[in-house]
Amino acid sequence: MGEQHAVKFPQEVLEEYAALGIDLPSLFSAGHLGERMDIRILEASADRVVGTMPVEGNTQPYGLLHGGASAVLAETLGSVGAMMHGGINKIAVGVDLNCTHHRGARSGIVTGVATPVHRGRSTTTFEIVITDEQDKRICTARLTCLLRDAGPAAVGATGGSGEAPAGA
Repeated sequence: MGEQHAVKFPQEVLEEYAALGIDLPSLFSAGHLGERMDIRILEASADRVVGTMPVEGNTQPYGLLHGGASAVLAETLGSVGAMMHGGINKIAVGVDLNCTHHRGARSGIVTGVATPVHRGRSTTTFEIVITDEQDKRICTARLTCLLRDAGPAAVGATGGSGEAPAGA
């Protein structure tokens, strides 16, 4: 945990944030909770966000991946996608998260892929599919975020996002 890894962002997005003095990759650490759970964002754009999380350390008493851990991964990825869609002038705030758990996982790494279902001016919804290393679906989630105006105070105080990218 805590090691650095490169997040793949579209170049034009990196340049837009850099012009404001914001180091975009540093915003996507998934926060303290994401660090404890060892969530890693691998790719981020408004069209697709990919991240991973180990099963080990994120299990419930029966040794299976905790449903709440899947929910944290899903909300993190969907929130990053919502933030990328909203751009530098919006703050993405999670307002609804729904998770359906299809099967358990006892070991390995799970991968989540968030893709947009709806991208509007004031709300955005992402579907997040979490799979195991055999590409079997573990969880399907849907996250809806409200896109609020960031305002100058939010950009200056938080390095651009106003809220942690991991959701509300």
